Amino acid sequence: MASSHLWLQIITQNKLFHRLAFTLQGIIVNVQAVLWLQKGSEAAEILTTVAQLWVMIYAMLSFFSLLDVILKLAQKFPAASQLPLKGIFQGIKLVTAIIIGILIISLLIGQSPAILISGLGAMAAVLMLVFKDPILGLVAGIQLSANDMLKLGDWLEMPKYGADGAVIDIGLTTVKVRNWDNTITTIPTWSLVSDSFKNWSGMSASGGRRIKRSLNIDTTSIHFLDEQEQQRLIRAKLLKPYMDSRHEEISAWNQQYAGEQSVLNERRMTNVGTFRAYLQEYLRHHPRIRQDMTLMVRQLAPDANGLPIEIYCFTNTVVWAEYEGIQADIFDHVFAVVEEFGLRIHQTPTGNDIRALAGAFSR
Repeated sequence: MASSHLWLQIITQNKLFHRLAFTLQGIIVNVQAVLWLQKGSEAAEILTTVAQLWVMIYAMLSFFSLLDVILKLAQKFPAASQLPLKGIFQGIKLVTAIIIGILIISLLIGQSPAILISGLGAMAAVLMLVFKDPILGLVAGIQLSANDMLKLGDWLEMPKYGADGAVIDIGLTTVKVRNWDNTITTIPTWSLVSDSFKNWSGMSASGGRRIKRSLNIDTTSIHFLDEQEQQRLIRAKLLKPYMDSRHEEISAWNQQYAGEQSVLNERRMTNVGTFRAYLQEYLRHHPRIRQDMTLMVRQLAPDANGLPIEIYCFTNTVVWAEYEGIQADIFDHVFAVVEEFGLRIHQTPTGNDIRALAGAFSR
């Protein structure tokens, strides 16, 4: 019952029956003029011409209303609502209006539409200039739909136009994006085909959002673990399997050089390597991290800011606020435990550091 009311409401709002009725009136007037007026008389010519113009105009408007009804109904279905139908329908309306316009002009001047179309060849350059954006937009809309490149609601990022937000409208000539600061960016439809953009819908569909962030370790704090440090760290449940395995591996290696007492001939565990293994296990046991997606803790190339240790994993949510909370929680823990491994985070000296250093020298 509710569905039938919805159909009637949409049809009424778009005046489909209203325009069809006017079209039918024009047809009736044209038929009556042919039947009741003398053929070839001035009154018959005027009345039939007006009736035919009436029919063409209201037939076009009825077709436009039908397209609007289809568009509104499609928006009620999740699958169809994501397609860029608005731009495609606008293109169809434009083509229909041009065809009806040609028919109206040919009727008024009493010439065949074919003759009129052939005469438009000389104006092709002007028409291409006038209708450049609609034509490009129509082609782009078809490509976007056929290749499933963009849908309503997709998160689009296009720095060239300052767009970073959700697509709220895909028209014939423009695409509207509501940015995350609630501003609206308008992008030419054809530019989405000619230029590159980032569509984050794949991330939303996957159900996991990537964490890719690093912290810089002060390289002067990196050292081999002594026996006391090893005994302290092995008490950590997450580290015990790793340290037992590494201890066996290193002991087997060092037996080959048992008679040569040199650091260069031995293998030993380092605090930074153990820290990296701990982070790996911490993420493996974190309830909000996807275990079926890429998960690793790796070293990046060292630079003047120290040795970057990067965490690369995916959360089990794509909700922005939840994602930021999970990421912050992980790094809160990382920064808090780094000292347990005898490591220091690299930090550029601040004003307080310089004042403390100056005070130490002054004493």
